[in-house]
Amino acid sequence: MNEQARQESIESLLGAYRSGEPVEPLTDRFPELDIDDAYAIQVGQIRQWEANGARIKGHKVGLSSAVMQRQMGVDQPDFGHLTDSMFFLESQPIDSASFVSPRVEQEMAFVLGKPLAGPGVTVAEAVAAVDFVTPAIEIIDSRIRDWKIKIVDTIADNASSGGVVLGSTAVPLERIDARLIGGTLHRNGELVGTGAGGAVLGSPLNALVWLANTLGPRGVVLEAGHVVLPGSITAAIPVSAGDVVTATFAELGSVTARFSKHAGAL
Repeated sequence: MNEQARQESIESLLGAYRSGEPVEPLTDRFPELDIDDAYAIQVGQIRQWEANGARIKGHKVGLSSAVMQRQMGVDQPDFGHLTDSMFFLESQPIDSASFVSPRVEQEMAFVLGKPLAGPGVTVAEAVAAVDFVTPAIEIIDSRIRDWKIKIVDTIADNASSGGVVLGSTAVPLERIDARLIGGTLHRNGELVGTGAGGAVLGSPLNALVWLANTLGPRGVVLEAGHVVLPGSITAAIPVSAGDVVTATFAELGSVTARFSKHAGAL
């Protein structure tokens, strides 16, 4: 893919954010699109957001569980950036109209107490870098029409990032076994998903290690205070205005996201 095609892809996706209208799969227009191209397109959007005042507050690992890989038809994880505008307060109205085609995922979020820089990061180093764990709901969204994505489409689209709702409990990592913690996901009081931490690459900590070691060669350090979403323990569930979603984890507590037509609506 040449630089002009990359720039056209960046502008196309940025336009989808502004208009709320999805674009056709990038792979339809640019069949030669590869993973390096896709990450360059992702970073191009991030740089534009930063130029407009956005701040990076963390990263997400996407497609890190077998259930999500099957659901999306891909065979490997990816990563995306989390900016300050993507964080929503628990139980406060979230404007569903600000997304194109939102879905939610249940995750346990790692909050880092010190920087983590790859390559060569071990699980032991990752454990030492985590300050605490908290329940989270990730809102994923696709600027690609009808979620017709291949791995390079979703990477280019910032790993289908949309938003994050963090819980209000902070549990030290040494008090839990992230592999064994089970969770349930309810939408409007109905059970719509169950899972456990081991669904995420065998352990959510493995996703954190993968992220640090994948970002390191790209010159990116996971910073102290940043949030890392390691991946969903359940399949993604569609949401719309009026929906109330609660993710509950044994030993971590719960977090609730409320979706409205307008952010100020109650």
